[in-house]
Amino acid sequence: MSSYRPFCRSTWLVAVAAVTASVLVTSPLRAQVAPGDQHATLSEGAKSYPSSDKSGSSIPVAAAANAAGAAEADAAQRGIAGKAIDKVKEVAKSAGDIFRRVPCLSPKGVSKTMGSLPHVASKLAAGQPVTIIAFGSSSTQGYGSSAPEFTYPNRLAAQLHRQYPGADIRVVNRGRGGEDAPEMMRRLQTEVIDAHPDLVIWQVGTNAVLRDLDPSETGKMVEDGVTRIQAAGADVVLVDPQYSPRVTERAANANKIIRLLNRIAELRHVSIFPRFEVMREWHEKQSIPIDSFVIADGLHMNDWGYACFAQLLGDDIIKSVGQIKLGVNVPADVRTYRPM
Repeated sequence: MSSYRPFCRSTWLVAVAAVTASVLVTSPLRAQVAPGDQHATLSEGAKSYPSSDKSGSSIPVAAAANAAGAAEADAAQRGIAGKAIDKVKEVAKSAGDIFRRVPCLSPKGVSKTMGSLPHVASKLAAGQPVTIIAFGSSSTQGYGSSAPEFTYPNRLAAQLHRQYPGADIRVVNRGRGGEDAPEMMRRLQTEVIDAHPDLVIWQVGTNAVLRDLDPSETGKMVEDGVTRIQAAGADVVLVDPQYSPRVTERAANANKIIRLLNRIAELRHVSIFPRFEVMREWHEKQSIPIDSFVIADGLHMNDWGYACFAQLLGDDIIKSVGQIKLGVNVPADVRTYRPM
């Protein structure tokens, strides 16, 4: 089971050690050392013939060469380790200033009414342990992010831990690239329900658009899955397809899936995050270029896209907790977002 944790100081130290160890063992930088610098491999002459120091004592050339090679290898490894640490620092800095370059604004063109996430919000308000499962395909898995720390589940975990320091919050990533409802339903029980989550964020429908899957069959499976998750006592947030060139070029398919997911959310009284409308606002209303939040494949989000998605989703979870603490009774059928 993969579980993402926030990118805090302790995680940074672990990341440094892990990246450094990985670089020292497997980094292609070692293969880039010129053949003439590979002192550990000695010539046949060096292996066979001794030399003498000034005192006249005999010193095997091989031993001397090995010692020199070991010293140079150690220095090279220290250099590689330093580069690995610098890389981790660079990644950490990128995580910290990503919104300074382009701010993540709450969407204005999407009518947004906070709904109820009663189970997870009540547990967070009471300081009880919470498990959130991010269920979906490649954009849940994090394809397009520059490091695991920058996937949306890990970004969400970091935000919730900042808001509730010391709380026992797990955000478990159950994304698997290339899947849609048929494949996800086969692992729903073992990878989601059996983990006893308090909240399931289910991203579904993008691959149905791309693969021309029957929307009615997709709808039946998603509705059945939502029903089973609710029966297990968890809150549900559905996430619709992303606004990106590969999806918008199949506009008819995308619109069918988006309408279907909204209908299921209304019927089952669960929340929905209209990712398509939110991302479209980034481009059309906030004038953010597509390539500022979608990678070159025209489909998957980049670090900024995942970060803003996670931020907006986390804001809603935090607001739901605030409502619970204030004793505000929000009807369960009021969804997290209402698309235009």
